[in-house]
Amino acid sequence: MNGAPVADQHENAYAAAGVSIEAADRAIDLMKGWVDKARRPEMIGGLGGFAGLFDATALTRYEQPLLATSTDGVGTKVAVAQAMDVHDTIGFDLVGMVVDDLVVCGAEPLFMTDYIATGRVVPERIAAIVKGIAEACVVAGCALIGGETAEHPGLLEPDEYDVAGATTGVVEASKLLGPGRVRPGDVVVAMESSGLHSNGYSLVRHVLLGDTADGGAQWALDRHVDDFGRSLGEELLEPTRIYAKACLDVAARTRVHAMSHVTGGGLAANLERVMPVELSARIDRSTWTPQPVFDVVRRVGEVSQPDLEATLNCGVGMVALTGADEVNATIEVLAGHGVRAWVAGEVRADDVNGGRVLMEGQHPGW
Repeated sequence: MNGAPVADQHENAYAAAGVSIEAADRAIDLMKGWVDKARRPEMIGGLGGFAGLFDATALTRYEQPLLATSTDGVGTKVAVAQAMDVHDTIGFDLVGMVVDDLVVCGAEPLFMTDYIATGRVVPERIAAIVKGIAEACVVAGCALIGGETAEHPGLLEPDEYDVAGATTGVVEASKLLGPGRVRPGDVVVAMESSGLHSNGYSLVRHVLLGDTADGGAQWALDRHVDDFGRSLGEELLEPTRIYAKACLDVAARTRVHAMSHVTGGGLAANLERVMPVELSARIDRSTWTPQPVFDVVRRVGEVSQPDLEATLNCGVGMVALTGADEVNATIEVLAGHGVRAWVAGEVRADDVNGGRVLMEGQHPGW
């Protein structure tokens, strides 16, 4: 029979439809080294299997192990990464979003999988994304156990992509953190964010980049902004801080009662998720000054403070609720992990505002 072998004909036809098996194989070759760095001893096998394997005998040290799971994406921050052609930091945003949702209940993240959808597989770009995910998994202490890269020509533009991930963790049932442990008189310890993290980028892009039909400031990503001391694009791509190891250390060394990961919805709404209905928390804004990017968005977009606080983290990426006698120890443990923390408020018995978080005072300079 003349012509190419049947397998080659099939691959050529697939390539003509916009999907390159060769590019996907090249991407896998490039990412293998980074994935190997994000291993734990319990991980079985390597990249390339149909399913990731994790040795569950690691759970035998628990009396009553509770499995925890979380899944999330990065949102429209990927649009900034694509415009900047910088792809090796977005993985920190993805990992931070999923692992730090686990640690609020005291769960240790064990392993993670990722999913990348793109209009066209560019091996170097996919490898850069996975590099960031793998490096972030090392920071979080979990294994990158598998993933999937899907090429979607016609659905996504050639240089577009989106990322998502899921993680699984474990916590001893007797050490589960949450609303049931919170008491009147507990102190709210705030942990500083690294900046915007990965939420509210639709608002930020609208205000500063004018990425919607309503206009906006129309700033270029390479514009130097004195408030930031760097370009707008560099500020917007600042990776999400990963709190996992620091928070797990706090849980191991103090009697922390609950934690809250400040993501979409802002500080008050996320803290309310761990508040008992008979208690309220009061947060004093005067205890911290948010990073300049929050004030820039507020001023340039003339965004009201309630709208800003309901969308962005405003400088606080995680909070812990702990007894007053544990505050100094909590802040000291966090400082040992390079996380700045401070007392931002307190919990009170409240029949009127039960279950709510009340924001009071004003940030210095606002």
